[in-house]
Amino acid sequence: MPILPVLDLKQRKIVRGVAGRRDEYRPIISVHTQSAEPRDVAQSLHEEFGFTEFYVADLDAIDGAPPARSVFASLQACGFHLWVDAGIREPEDAQTLASMASSRLVVGLESIGGPESLWQICEEHGPDRIVFSLDLKNGQPLCVPGRWGTADAWEIAQRAIGVGISRMLLLDLARVGSGGGVGTEDLCLRIRQEHPELELSVGGGVRGADDVHRLFAQGIKQVLVASALHDGRITRKDVEAMSAHPP
Repeated sequence: MPILPVLDLKQRKIVRGVAGRRDEYRPIISVHTQSAEPRDVAQSLHEEFGFTEFYVADLDAIDGAPPARSVFASLQACGFHLWVDAGIREPEDAQTLASMASSRLVVGLESIGGPESLWQICEEHGPDRIVFSLDLKNGQPLCVPGRWGTADAWEIAQRAIGVGISRMLLLDLARVGSGGGVGTEDLCLRIRQEHPELELSVGGGVRGADDVHRLFAQGIKQVLVASALHDGRITRKDVEAMSAHPP
């Protein structure tokens, strides 16, 4: 499936992202369900589109709270496969999440202690299970520059690949929920040209099916989408066409 639907989790409800301003996130309003309960939202997207894999961003854990393990378990009990971003800072955090058997562990630039911690996580859990999220805001990396020795997104991508990353997500939080496009196409193209073996995903600001098609034409593996699904800008017909004839 070319689209990876996103479940932004805050206070155990699914919320709508607003340009990374998490204090403004409110429970999702969707054309597919009246509920903001995680299982209800996931089930509604499964019934409408056939999705069985979800990206879960545990915003409370990213801010420092314990991961919402019961929510993850509830979604997995429904048969869903999860990419979980729960604010991994050090290898010990990854070990806790790995024990829950999520499909992918997302290690975000915003949270991780630095390239040494990222290397250790890759060594312990294998690069196939780890997704490094190159978190940006208005094109600028969301990290403490001293941790990486640079504040340049391209250089950080190179360092992450150098420690063993084989799956990377480019996510500009300022674009989330904006419907203004992902804004990372140039960086994506540069990374794809330099590292064609890298599995690259993108998210934030997807406007509709045309964006998904264009990004796939550029070699993107999966496109993270939330608002465009809940608003009805991407329809069942769009997803069926993508499934039958991948972009």
